[in-house]
Amino acid sequence: MANIKSAKKRILVSRTRAARNKAVRTGVKTAIKKVDAAIIAGDKAAAQAQLQAAISTIAKAETKGVYHKNNASRKISRLSKAVNGMA
Repeated sequence: MANIKSAKKRILVSRTRAARNKAVRTGVKTAIKKVDAAIIAGDKAAAQAQLQAAISTIAKAETKGVYHKNNASRKISRLSKAVNGMA
């Protein structure tokens, strides 16, 4: 354990931020899984609705700095491609 006051604070702050980042990442993964489930079920309307929710979640994660912009764009692109490719 750190002895210096500023080092103790850094430990607390980094734990808090790590927990917040983990929560945001988990939310993104859940949104992606919902889109994938709708695609597998073959329900295009539900897939498009879930896609909009997932895009919003991913964009928020990008704005908060949890994901790099290219990573977020790649995730959105892959989801959109999958939904648009449905018959």
